[in-house]
Amino acid sequence: MHHGKAFLWVAVFWGLSTSLSAQLQLEWAELAEVPPAEGQTVQPGLAGPFTGVHGEVLIIAGGANFPNAPLWETAKVWHADIFVLERTGDGQVWKSGGSLDRPLAYGAAVSTPDGVVCLGGDDGEGIRDEVFLLAWDPSSGEVTQSAYPALPRPCGYGQAALVKETIYLAGGQSGKTLDMALTNFWSLDLSAKGTADFVWREHEPWPGTSRAFNITVAQHNGYDDCVYVMSGRRQEGEEVQFLTDVWEYNTSSNAWRERQTLPRSVMAGTAVAYGQSHVYVLGGADGSLWGQEDVLRDDHPGFPKQALAYHTITDTWTGAGEIPVNHVTTVPVTWDGAMIIPSGEIRPRVRSPKIWSVSPLTAQEGFGGINYTVLIVYLLLMVGVGVYFARKNKDTDDFFRGGKQMVWWAAGCSIFATMLSSLTYTGLPSKAFAQDWVYAVGNMMIPVVAVVAVFVALPFYRRIDATSAYEYLEKRFSRPVRMIGSLFFTLFHIFRMAVVMSLTGLALAAATPLTPAQSVILMGFLSILYCAMGGIEAVIWTDTIQTFVLLGGALLAFAILVSGVDGGFSGFVSTAAEADKFRLAHFHWDITSAQIALWIIIIGGFGQNLSSYTADQAVVQRYMTTPDEKLAARAIWTNAILSVFATILFFGLGSALFAFYHSNPDRLDPTITTDQILPLFITQEMPVGLAGLIVAGIFAAAQSTVSTSMNSTATTLVTDFLRPMNVCQGERGYLTAARVITVLIGILGTTFGVVFVNPEIRSLFDTFIKVIGLFMGVLGGLFVLGVMTRKANSAGALAGGLTGAVVMFCLWRFTAVNGYLYTVTGIVTCVVIGYVTSLLLPGRSQIEGLTIHSLRRQGSA
Repeated sequence: MHHGKAFLWVAVFWGLSTSLSAQLQLEWAELAEVPPAEGQTVQPGLAGPFTGVHGEVLIIAGGANFPNAPLWETAKVWHADIFVLERTGDGQVWKSGGSLDRPLAYGAAVSTPDGVVCLGGDDGEGIRDEVFLLAWDPSSGEVTQSAYPALPRPCGYGQAALVKETIYLAGGQSGKTLDMALTNFWSLDLSAKGTADFVWREHEPWPGTSRAFNITVAQHNGYDDCVYVMSGRRQEGEEVQFLTDVWEYNTSSNAWRERQTLPRSVMAGTAVAYGQSHVYVLGGADGSLWGQEDVLRDDHPGFPKQALAYHTITDTWTGAGEIPVNHVTTVPVTWDGAMIIPSGEIRPRVRSPKIWSVSPLTAQEGFGGINYTVLIVYLLLMVGVGVYFARKNKDTDDFFRGGKQMVWWAAGCSIFATMLSSLTYTGLPSKAFAQDWVYAVGNMMIPVVAVVAVFVALPFYRRIDATSAYEYLEKRFSRPVRMIGSLFFTLFHIFRMAVVMSLTGLALAAATPLTPAQSVILMGFLSILYCAMGGIEAVIWTDTIQTFVLLGGALLAFAILVSGVDGGFSGFVSTAAEADKFRLAHFHWDITSAQIALWIIIIGGFGQNLSSYTADQAVVQRYMTTPDEKLAARAIWTNAILSVFATILFFGLGSALFAFYHSNPDRLDPTITTDQILPLFITQEMPVGLAGLIVAGIFAAAQSTVSTSMNSTATTLVTDFLRPMNVCQGERGYLTAARVITVLIGILGTTFGVVFVNPEIRSLFDTFIKVIGLFMGVLGGLFVLGVMTRKANSAGALAGGLTGAVVMFCLWRFTAVNGYLYTVTGIVTCVVIGYVTSLLLPGRSQIEGLTIHSLRRQGSA
């Protein structure tokens, strides 16, 4: 009863704080009209032209139209002219690009880096199978033509799409009449150009019926790049059928599946992929006036003037606003970020010379004064924590280990917040929104690894009273091994800072007016400020505050999301379940698949967390902040429990985001990335003030990660490099050096963060996983090699570490292996090469009290 009232209150509060007004609106602007065909008295505009973009120009070639008068008594005229549209300082200018080998229209066209590939078509006498490339040469101002492999059979009135370097052609007809519509799906791999494999390949077509005048468009579905075949028309006997079905072809699995049916037929329409997961249908005929052309003639109203938008992840259609005119039988393109509708047919026998540039508008409300106030106050509070603890730091032990007086639950929250990061807060929900719960299994390896951390790693580090995790490597092997470990750690955290700040800045661009670069600079500046002043104690307490803010905000966001789903909580569960959003496992052996296999998740998750909880200074440092080993163990278990709870919460949040936007597809903003879905919801749908607090919490989460990296990196550099060389005078000198290094590392990480800002990144989480694997695999491998073996020596450790680094680089640079395997591959490589080398080469090896075997003996004694 009380739960029902609370849920109802959340729903009412959400309803008062937001409105579900249409979000998808388009801005239409006219470019220079296509010029008329030279020497012919025909109406302006073309239907069925080959269009595309090459370099900086728009190319339009061929096409067909009718003489001006008498419009309804004349035959269609076919054209071979090539026109080139160049942008100038004050507009655009058309140039002649020569002519095609013959008049030709109604073929497919695809824009590629080499030029516009034109496929098949109709020359007025019959359907063609030729394929050719139109390339713009800016130096000569001419369009060149070159032959490509012919189609498997003649094909016109179909459409094609490009996925990476492969062209896919679907639909069309092999003869002049509609009863010759095809069920065809062909591909041409452009990367095979110049080889015997540069030929068209025939694939299993969609399971549906044959069709011509269909739409073919490529877009990502959350897992993989896909080709979508939509609508079209076909003839069965005397009956003409107007199709509304939608088929998705996964280019990775080579499998078809049927998707949500179109609201109406959009045959001969124009569709453009936009952003990371939207498809805009900007024109198309619905067949409602089919057969009445000769009756209506000039009174024909044209085609429906309503754009549609399809979202590939939620599999939903929604209206995208009124359009000024509906152009059919033309090939839309993307040019300088805008969708271009070049000429085309606007009603039977009537063409339009207009070139439309179409761009989505975002209905994003301002962040608001209250949200700004909350954000500023929260961030200043974090700085205040640093100021407070600055006066407590008397020496490097206080700065690096908090005087070993931290309470265990705060240390546990700090470990949790360190491993959480802002990328987890935004990346995990977006991963569950776009895919499923498979990655949650990887996080469930944290409690498993906690056993290793508590009973193996923690006793080692407490016994040697380590300030730096890499002191163990010197005691077990040698100083060069310690320095290599410390160097790997330093590089990892510099890049980690950069990646966390740049990707968080990209995600928060959907929630605040700040640009990604401005967000990076703000995060870096504030982190440097309180970290350099307050040391590890300031970092731990800000981590603790942030843990409660972020988890509390996520719980409230989940409640508000569910209240906005059709059917409430039961609607959320059924919607997500029907889309397989709660799936926990994929069963296959493909190590490159985006649908990551269960065995990869388990092995990869274990390897990542093993490295982090045993060899990452940022985590190990917190083991040393409590008064004793027992309290440090409590901190580790606290983190493990919080991690399980947070994993369920964040993946549930992603599923709730899916269900919410499945119910409200008009609220999706096509200009954002998938990783910005949670920040979008926070600012668009959550109550004023609370949105500011959660955005501030995401900022603070990033700052926590960054400040942790700064402090732990300063710890290793001072402890592993400066102290052994006696560089500074006394503890005060080392404390000053620690603060200076903290600032320098912060500036370096922030600078890289600004450089790394890249809006083309499809998944923040996947990118972050790769960064972890590139460095932490080697560090985890060195720790495993030292702890688990008696025979490993310094020569083996050096060989294993360096070989592991090379293997990690090759995996990243030359393979498509899933990033989740990077860390465990690094561990295995380091251990195997290190152990074998140790058997072959002499080197220093100290095992007493430093391996699992000697630890057991000491424990039994």
